[in-house]
Amino acid sequence: MSELSLTRHNSLCTGRFRAMASPCEIILDHDDFAIAAQQVNAAADEAQRIEQKLSRYRNDNIIHRINNANGQPVTVDEETARLIDFSVMLHKLSDGLFDITSGVLRRAWTFDGSDNIPSNADIDALLPLVGWHRMKWQSPVILLPPGMEIDLGGIGKEYAVDRVFSLLAGMTDAALLVNFGGDLRARGPRRDGSAWQIGIETPDQESTAADSLSLVNGALATSGDARRFLLHDGMRYSHILNPKTGWPVHGGPRSATLLAADCVQAGMLATLTLLAGPEAENFLRDQENIRSWLIW
Repeated sequence: MSELSLTRHNSLCTGRFRAMASPCEIILDHDDFAIAAQQVNAAADEAQRIEQKLSRYRNDNIIHRINNANGQPVTVDEETARLIDFSVMLHKLSDGLFDITSGVLRRAWTFDGSDNIPSNADIDALLPLVGWHRMKWQSPVILLPPGMEIDLGGIGKEYAVDRVFSLLAGMTDAALLVNFGGDLRARGPRRDGSAWQIGIETPDQESTAADSLSLVNGALATSGDARRFLLHDGMRYSHILNPKTGWPVHGGPRSATLLAADCVQAGMLATLTLLAGPEAENFLRDQENIRSWLIW
């Protein structure tokens, strides 16, 4: 986690830091700056804890232990077990398109805005290492065949938002906003009676909002290819991969933003919407009482 900065403007105390490769912002409608600072620091510590636990880039956490067990079973803690169970549910809901074993495909794909498309041979060589059905999971014990990996990054940031929100909600009655790279959760209204004003980002135009929302209570999450993509022969390749083929999902929206009661639910729906590709609108029509923004 980067250094934490704290500022105050009128009644709003704002803490900013970086975690999970995203700019993070916590805003509290609070009179006491010192108490607000303590609460923001506690929230930042929780974000750091989750990043350290779930990051696939570390060699000192449960993810590393699972991915390097070389075919041996690993017993996981209760929190990790809940996240794996949630991932299994998403796998079923998406007919196998959400798959936490598909992270190994990053060995072939690097979504850096270039035109470097991997070969069919490179992708085909990795497909035997992809597929939840190849794993054994009987909570709390997981067993991966040698060479396979899991990656919980697809739900990690939204989970962190909800965890930090719950922590703060237990510490203060103040109106608050937790925003991790555009995935956010709010509680209001603010003391002046106003709602939180949220902009819906336009892909490739960070300073331009496609729409705006007055949010009192709820969560938003966005999934899209604004920052992670490839361009080759005039075609844009999204980082949203079909684990069954190893290739990006085509024909879907550039981004999907979903409003839900909590950030995990919003993130789940945003991801499943993009995985639906050209059927994204039909997928959303099947969801009840969910507000969404699609940008094509």
